[in-house]
Amino acid sequence: MIRTEPHVFAGSPLDRAAHLRRDAAALRELLTRPDSRMLPLWRLKALVTVAPTISLAWQPVDVLTDDSRAGEVVFLGLDGKAGRFATGLDGEADPTETGPLLEGAGAFEEVRGLASRLSANETSIAAQARTLIGWHDRHRYCARCGTPTGLADGGYRRDCPDAACGARHFPRTDPVVIMMVVKGDKALLGRQSFWAPGMFSTLAGFMDPGETIEEAVRREVFEETGVRVGDVMYHSSQPWPFPSSLMIGCVGQAISEALNVDTREVEDAAWFTRDQVREGLRLVKSEQSEDGAFHLPFPASIAHQLAAWWVDNG
Repeated sequence: MIRTEPHVFAGSPLDRAAHLRRDAAALRELLTRPDSRMLPLWRLKALVTVAPTISLAWQPVDVLTDDSRAGEVVFLGLDGKAGRFATGLDGEADPTETGPLLEGAGAFEEVRGLASRLSANETSIAAQARTLIGWHDRHRYCARCGTPTGLADGGYRRDCPDAACGARHFPRTDPVVIMMVVKGDKALLGRQSFWAPGMFSTLAGFMDPGETIEEAVRREVFEETGVRVGDVMYHSSQPWPFPSSLMIGCVGQAISEALNVDTREVEDAAWFTRDQVREGLRLVKSEQSEDGAFHLPFPASIAHQLAAWWVDNG
């Protein structure tokens, strides 16, 4: 059952080289290498070239370190011996329009929208950069005493400089269970009111403190739909950088069928046959779902992949 190929946003080709994060001298040296590169983000949008093909628009380090709009620099990893870094750009105006233009500048685009357009390797790098830059944007002050914090460990920590506090803060990843609940030849799917008409997806929810994956699956499904789940099997996981979650994909075997939908949690939930799910997958992949017909989420999502796995193997 375990998926062997990484989902979208996973499978980075970079060596994360965690041993270098606390070596300030090594990071400074990497920043001076002529083959090191920096990925700029603006409003958490990644810079990409748009012609002749779309790709991450890596910049020479000095282009950005000399730019007053550039913020703190985070270390993404190594590409061979060269460093790969990211930084967030400040300002209300689009940096590609306010000059001087970044080398090879194309456009800043939302990482979610890039999922189906960038290569898998570059999509995972963009997700890593977005997660880290977004975390730094949200954690400028110490959660213990309120003092402005400073970047450490190449961007994987923020330290409080107040000697009386000295707190260290680390990027967090929020675990989310997302589950294909099945019973025989039927699957339980739900939808939110703000989704496109006709779209249903696998149920999902954040894990509670002190809760196992299996417990979270059973609790979330019962809370949202009233359906009881027995056996829970792990399928695969997907980093989800919106802002920073780990989607833990599971398959849950329902032991009841009657629905009692909590409309505060989901707008609707229903059982669908395998043939219906197969058709819903086909429609979204063929981009023929704009008429409000039943369909699943886009293929880059783990929800789509869980449904596709069940249709073929469940």
